[in-house]
Formats: sequence, structure tokens, C-alpha cells
Amino acid sequence: MKRILIKIAYDGRNYKGWQGSDKNKSIEHIINVAVSKATKENISIIGASRTDSKVHANCNIAVFDTNSDIVPDKFNYVLNNLLPDDISILESYEVPASFHPRKAKCIKTYIYRLHVAKVRNPLKEWNAHFVYYDVDIDKMIEASRYLIGTHDFKSFVNPESQLIEKAIKENIPLEKVTTREIYSIGIDRLYDIIEIKISGNGFLYHMVRIICGTLLKIGMGMWKPSYIKEILASKDRKNAGFTLPAKGLTLENIEYIESNRVS
Repeated sequence: MKRILIKIAYDGRNYKGWQGSDKNKSIEHIINVAVSKATKENISIIGASRTDSKVHANCNIAVFDTNSDIVPDKFNYVLNNLLPDDISILESYEVPASFHPRKAKCIKTYIYRLHVAKVRNPLKEWNAHFVYYDVDIDKMIEASRYLIGTHDFKSFVNPESQLIEKAIKENIPLEKVTTREIYSIGIDRLYDIIEIKISGNGFLYHMVRIICGTLLKIGMGMWKPSYIKEILASKDRKNAGFTLPAKGLTLENIEYIESNRVS
């Protein structure tokens, strides 16, 4: 038995998320079917990040255990012949049996794209949120600096988060589950596309989309950059910005702190 890690890229438009209520429209299920067919075993992969419906990924991670004779670094080629065109296995290799993609320390990076223009462009609709207001990215950059570091991000999480519901049910202090560390936020503009790149040790339900919605309101001049401090201090979702649509979000990378490859 060996444990195989796969790096996955996908266009989330046609899927109900990584897991999703409709199994046939979940990315996890589609890959399970392909891996099971390739190995002739009943395989259930373990994913690193449960992306939401319509969210894309340039690099999500999953592992599975198999007795197959397929060479670990050839699994991606085999699986890509069995997967639809909007899902691709970029790389595959063996990892220690103890490696768990959600428990190992890592840096997760997301990119949110805004298409800022007077007229909507259909070719940019699938992976960017259209904004027809003027946006001042200097104000957004100034505001983003208040988010760097370790904070209680309760103001930036959907209250319907299963994590929060579990904490309330089990009488766990909320700050224990809503505290995260953001390592960096980069905001760049190339012509009519603004990219907000956020890296951290983990993110709460809708956290990135709410942060980006908040930064957008600041860029549109609705709030001052320093208002971010008040939002954090309030620990109240009602004080933060809107949750931007999922289609503008891409899980860009998951980088593990320690090497996990079996040589």
C-alpha cells in the first residue's frame, strides 16, 4: 500500500464545489471515479481544501491510498485520460503514509480577480467579478496592511460556517476557531484586471471573498482604509463588506512547510 499525492487544477464553473450536495457535480466525486477506474479499487481521495461551488483552483491537493502497480509520478498522465477537460492532475508522487493534506502545516494562497471597466467583457466573466465603478487600488493596498498578521477574523466569516456552529454547540470560545494568520496581501492592476493575492495559514468559510468585498468597498471610496481596524475589533460580520461572487476566486497554491515527497 502506498499513499499518492496529486496536485489538481480545475475550472469550477460546472461544479457544485469540491464536495457539493450533488455528488455527480462535485470535483471530489469526479476524481474518485477516475482514480477507482485507474486502480481497479474503491478509492476515496482526501482533499486539502474544500472549495465552494464555482470556485476555481490552480493547485488543490489530495491524497489516496492504493495497491496499484502504476508508478506514482505517472498517475497524473493516467488520470488525465479519464477526467473531463475542465479538471487536470498537474503532478503526482508518493508521500509518507502518515501525511494528511489538511493536518500538515502549509501556506494557502488565493487570488481574487476584479474586472474593472465600463462595459462587461464575456471573455472575462468566468473568472473575474465585473465592477463598473472606479476603483482606487492605493486605498485598497493601505487597507490590506491592517489585515496582515494574526487576528480574530470573526467579522470576515459567514455565520453559517459549520466550524462556528460546532464551536457554539460544543461551547468552545469562538476566537479559538476564528483566529487565523495572514502572511501577505498583494494587490496589482494590469489594464482592467485587479488581482488580490492573499496568503495565510488557513481561511474560514467565505473569508477571502468577504475580505475582498471589504477591500473593494474601500477602493470605491465608501469607507476609509483605517475602517478595517474597526471591523476587526467589532467581531461582527455585519460591519464587513459584501461576499463577492465565487467565480472570481481561484485557489492559487498550497505549499507545505516541510517536504513530503518520498524519494
